[in-house]
Amino acid sequence: MKVEEIRKKTNDQLKAELSNLYKESFNLRFQKSSGQLENTSRIFKVRKLIARIKTIMNEKLGN
Repeated sequence: MKVEEIRKKTNDQLKAELSNLYKESFNLRFQKSSGQLENTSRIFKVRKLIARIKTIMNEKLGN
């Protein structure tokens, strides 16, 4: 998801997306620990996306 797409969403949509990403992050970490994870780079992509969404949410609160 690109930054422009994130900025267009409302705070409620961002909170829902953040919740989904946290669940995905948990599942990826669980798969990694059990040795079933094939695409390890997805963990880092999800973490970066969480950070992007949190940053944009903070920017919106400041305005």
